Amino acid sequence: MESKNTAPSSMEVQQPSQPAAPIKITVLVAAIAAGVQFGWALQLSLLTPYVQLLGIPHTWAAYIWLCGPISGLIVQPIVGYYSDSCTSRFGRRRPFIAAGAALVAVAVFLIGFAADIGHAAGDPSGKVAKPRAIAVFVVGFWILDVANNMLQGPCRALLADLSGGEARRMSTSNALFSFFMAVGNILGYAAGSYTHLYRIFPFSKTNACDVYCANLKSCFFISIALLLILTVLALTFVTEIPASAAEISEPLKKPKIPVFGELFGALKDLPKPMWILLLVTCFNWIAWFPFLLFDTDWMGKEVYGGKVGEGKLYDRGVRAGALGLMLNSVVLGVASLGVQFCARGFVGVKKIWGGANFLLAVGLAMTVVITKTAQHSRHYAADGALQTPEPGVKIGALTLFAVLGIPLSVTYSIPFALASIFSSNSGSGQGLSLGVLNLAIVIPQMLVSVTSGPWDDLFGGGNLPAFVVGAVAAAISGVLALTMLPSPSPEVVATKAMTAGGFH
Repeated sequence: MESKNTAPSSMEVQQPSQPAAPIKITVLVAAIAAGVQFGWALQLSLLTPYVQLLGIPHTWAAYIWLCGPISGLIVQPIVGYYSDSCTSRFGRRRPFIAAGAALVAVAVFLIGFAADIGHAAGDPSGKVAKPRAIAVFVVGFWILDVANNMLQGPCRALLADLSGGEARRMSTSNALFSFFMAVGNILGYAAGSYTHLYRIFPFSKTNACDVYCANLKSCFFISIALLLILTVLALTFVTEIPASAAEISEPLKKPKIPVFGELFGALKDLPKPMWILLLVTCFNWIAWFPFLLFDTDWMGKEVYGGKVGEGKLYDRGVRAGALGLMLNSVVLGVASLGVQFCARGFVGVKKIWGGANFLLAVGLAMTVVITKTAQHSRHYAADGALQTPEPGVKIGALTLFAVLGIPLSVTYSIPFALASIFSSNSGSGQGLSLGVLNLAIVIPQMLVSVTSGPWDDLFGGGNLPAFVVGAVAAAISGVLALTMLPSPSPEVVATKAMTAGGFH
């Protein structure tokens, strides 16, 4: 291929000359993803129900999740910018990875002990709102999302540095990172689905922290231990060549951050294929985010018929939802290989993404069918207590979780591959184009976080209204993908998909 003589973007930086590291070092760094993703899995499966147990109503629970897209929009570019220009004697990336891991430890302590801290500060006992615990939880939750975003970017950048500029090593590094992400997901969801984990840490159950809270606390104990062990091992054995001032490109030496100006300024000059890609991605994430926020809550309320803080049905439903998310992660990992195979064949990227979006639309619509079936087949004990759903209902719900791993594998690969391709074709920088694509991911998430709670409350307070909107958005995304999205050659898409990263 001919190289183009283009001026470097201010978001690009000359890398210090670092030879390719041994594969065992690459594995150590990539393994940090398992620790990070373990925590993400716990967030997605357990924290929405937990905030409601603390007294935050369902209508407002989604606002807590604003920190995810906001920190992704702000923290990742800033951390990426400063890690590129860092001249610390410990290296460019390692100081940020160490700081991120330390912040995760602080955040996990605040989240896990929020109920205990709130009780000690004067929160009332019983099934009432606990304002002090809520305040501690919110602070810890925001710190956790900021810390996780601090970790992921420098980890991927360090893997790129350790690849020594070799494309094959880069592909292998990203594949390892994705593999350990899947491992972290499976471990996190498995821990979240186990109902007696608190017995390993008997001190976790207190007067202020019931069994559900104690299980959550125990999960986070394991999460922080895993992350710290993996991080210490990686940072101990990795040798990173520090960057000198001469190696830092001129724009990065200026005492300002041009990241956001470039990101939003780049929108003016985007080629038409990128605009179509952003539109398809936007509707895709409007579809996904309500389910990612409320999937376990849906299992606890609509499928199992439980109520927050009353009895054990809701807790059982949430655990079943965590099991469903574990199945989802297994299918996602297998389907990711299938996406690469299809991208190399004659299916075409338009058909892959369009078909995946229609599958997502059907899956989200099926939540209505499963809910209505569960409601019409409720069983009550002799004392009037509601029983768990029929096996067919539980199997149907878990199957839905598993099947949605297929479109999720496409969401985590194809858009990023297409962004790389379209930016290369137009002569744009890779970092800038992926940053622009990130806008089409986090802005819809912010929209969903702000509107989904009140929208659900408008129709009775359940999760189905947001899921139905998600189904419509997925169908629109599928139509746009099939009718408007350009289709690059299969070989190029397959190559880019192997090195693309996904959102979580």
